[in-house]
Amino acid sequence: MAIETHVASLGMLATPGALALGAGAVLAVSGLGGGIVIALIMAVLLTIGGLAFASVAVREGKVARRRRVRTGAEGLVGRIGVVQSWGEPSGRVRVDGALWHARRSLADDEAGDLHAGDAIVVERLSGLTLAVRRADEWELAP
Repeated sequence: MAIETHVASLGMLATPGALALGAGAVLAVSGLGGGIVIALIMAVLLTIGGLAFASVAVREGKVARRRRVRTGAEGLVGRIGVVQSWGEPSGRVRVDGALWHARRSLADDEAGDLHAGDAIVVERLSGLTLAVRRADEWELAP
């Protein structure tokens, strides 16, 4: 059941684990000489607790899958930056405080020259080079 918190299996690991925990409780209590009523009560309580754990793990896993990526190459796409220096067809841009080598995005070839201080948007990342385009007015509004 503890693996469910680290592997997003949508309950396929925790649910059988909760059921096995209940079955183990029946075997342990009856093996120690306890009555069947006590064994069943323990099994039901442990199974309900395990299934509650599984449901929380599944719900949190689904929420985490819907979140937007904030780091890595995927996290840079869509970020706004500023041109530091530009000489066609490439230049240097500052995005989130870091200086990157950049080139024009293929979709931005007809948009005119880029100059120092122009706002850009990161389209994609290829190695350590950003593909950028000129930012539209609506992208710069807070």
